[in-house]
Amino acid sequence: MNKQLITLVGTNTQLLIEVGDFAEILYWGNALPTGHVTPTERIALARPVPYGRLDNDVSMTLSPELARGVFSSPGLEGHRGAQDWAPAFVIEQYEQQGDSLTLTSVDSVAGLRLVSEIALDSHDVVKTRHTLTNLKSGLYTVNRLANTLPMPARAQELMTYYGRWVHEFQTERLPLLHGGYVQENRRGRTSHEHYPALVAGTPHFGELQGDVWGFHFAWSGNHRLRVDAKTDGRRYMQAEVIYLPGEINLAENESLTTPWLYASYSGNGLNQMSQQFHRHVRGAILPAEFHQKQRPIHLNTWEGIYFDHDPSYIMSMASQSAQMGVERFIIDDGWFKGRNGDKAGLGDWFLCQEKYPEGLHQVVEHVNQLGMEFGLWFEPEMINKNSDLYRNHPDWLLAVEGYEQPTGRNQYVIDLQNQAAFDYLFERLDHFLSTYNIAYIKWDMNREVVQPGHLGQAAAHAQTQRYYELVDKVRAKHPSVEIESCAAGGGRIDYEVLKRTHRFWASDNNDALERQTIQRGMSYFFPPEVMGSHIGASHCHSTRRRHSIEFRGLTALFGHMGIELDPVAECDEEKQGFERYIELHKTLRPLLHSGTSWRIPTDDQAHLVHAVVSDDQREAVVLLAQLAMPTHALSGHLRIPGLANNTRYRVQVLDKPSNYQDIVNYQPPWTEEGCELSGSWCAEVGLTMPVLDAETAMLIKLEAID
Repeated sequence: MNKQLITLVGTNTQLLIEVGDFAEILYWGNALPTGHVTPTERIALARPVPYGRLDNDVSMTLSPELARGVFSSPGLEGHRGAQDWAPAFVIEQYEQQGDSLTLTSVDSVAGLRLVSEIALDSHDVVKTRHTLTNLKSGLYTVNRLANTLPMPARAQELMTYYGRWVHEFQTERLPLLHGGYVQENRRGRTSHEHYPALVAGTPHFGELQGDVWGFHFAWSGNHRLRVDAKTDGRRYMQAEVIYLPGEINLAENESLTTPWLYASYSGNGLNQMSQQFHRHVRGAILPAEFHQKQRPIHLNTWEGIYFDHDPSYIMSMASQSAQMGVERFIIDDGWFKGRNGDKAGLGDWFLCQEKYPEGLHQVVEHVNQLGMEFGLWFEPEMINKNSDLYRNHPDWLLAVEGYEQPTGRNQYVIDLQNQAAFDYLFERLDHFLSTYNIAYIKWDMNREVVQPGHLGQAAAHAQTQRYYELVDKVRAKHPSVEIESCAAGGGRIDYEVLKRTHRFWASDNNDALERQTIQRGMSYFFPPEVMGSHIGASHCHSTRRRHSIEFRGLTALFGHMGIELDPVAECDEEKQGFERYIELHKTLRPLLHSGTSWRIPTDDQAHLVHAVVSDDQREAVVLLAQLAMPTHALSGHLRIPGLANNTRYRVQVLDKPSNYQDIVNYQPPWTEEGCELSGSWCAEVGLTMPVLDAETAMLIKLEAID
């Protein structure tokens, strides 16, 4: 095939793809003024061929092939009875529709077809995936099928994720000079430890400066992310599902499609990258009905009562919640048959008659009469051996016969590939959603997957697909019901889940100090309205720390806000605090859940500053969090990006610590009197920072002056 230059253009960025026998991305960066590339300009990108290597130039294609002399990680590894193991695909046809490109490649010797899709949308987010089809007789075993995107040699630093339960979304910087980085997750869900995303960029890239390339792999199970610096200096990123041995065998005409890999380039640091991902999530990922109403403020009962359910007491909790302004009341774990702790009951999705002798209708109706939506917790994929379900159907376990697998939270996983088990779970969910006015499901998954076997064969990939199918079936039957993805907190968070759900529970940790960094890490790829963020009790159940209502309230403000405690047991002062921050959130919610988020660099690492600016740049709110004691006696200046340069703003403090004036001789006058500043002054000069105690926060509002 004669080589053709294909251009995909977003709003600010551009892809230049050369298509011949194979496809290669020649350029991925800021949009060029002309939009297209001339043959003369193409010559400028021709590579030399050094001695001591292959005699011809070797391209880094969308699916690198060992057969073409690419000695880095190939895009496909597989075989047909030890044959056809080194395919070399040739493009037979391609089709461009707007800013998407579909390439169909065939290896007639190996009997394989590879369809590659790549698109660049108006939000400047790239998405790509492959579909492999076996074209001839004999099973083709797929060991690996990866999405690959190139990066230039100047991408010499990585920002990767690590974490654990109650400490998710932590970031780390690594050099990318030689060799590479590999992240593998084999826990059967997205995982707290290895969230499937990373960022590469020029050295010392920051929130406001540097070239960065962000990558998010939309898959909720086992995955591998890889970034390599080749020996010739080129870089590439790969993302793939980890297929367990023998898991993928394609019969003739059967196909396998990878999950989508999402990516975005920014020439202005991490903030621009995040803003592009946020716009894509809002415009292309979230369910259509998401935007039809504001995100209701939650009260979730878990840390308030745990397994101790008394309908009369729960209704009093609901009454107190409504008085404070709560809009959605959720009963968490403990409501169903045999569930008095975490060692029994999972799988028996029938209302506990001992706890609810009058049924659930009175509770649901009470909640609704108070003007709140009602929500209920489920963990459909899990089972306790101490349950009627297991006693009747021990074969429904996701396991390998002959082995005793370890438990997690005293529970096991149900084999969703067992059709009878799948149908039972759907029937139970459908029963409750059809019987009661349930507007919301908190869908949990509290353990990792060990030995995911179906009929003796590895089945981790299919288990994840069946989870999607179960959620899809529930959503199709009950389209008005909203779903939260919770997996012991942040254990299943990715774009593919978000296509089916409305909210993530970012972490089981409600400690406001820990939440500052957890929410910061999550913000790189997700807008605030999908991030569940609750005010917990003053004594945190996860860390045993104590924080003021001001610090807890302001930390929870910048997400999908809720409360996680027992309001009946709280003192009047605390209740007044909850009510104050609920009302403040409602006032700011239209801005917080539609505006442009900014993570603001500070002069002191003891500060964490986050802002949201309205799309019309007429208003903004800024959260100044003091994580630790100030490093110096003075704290430098707060500079606020994203405002209109020539617009003047009225600056005022909306909320501050109760001891604000007690810890210094005097604070900056603007924090008491307010001031008026131009957008350019805010961005370039800024405001003198106040002095704050560790683990406190201040909220600042800016409004344009007409």
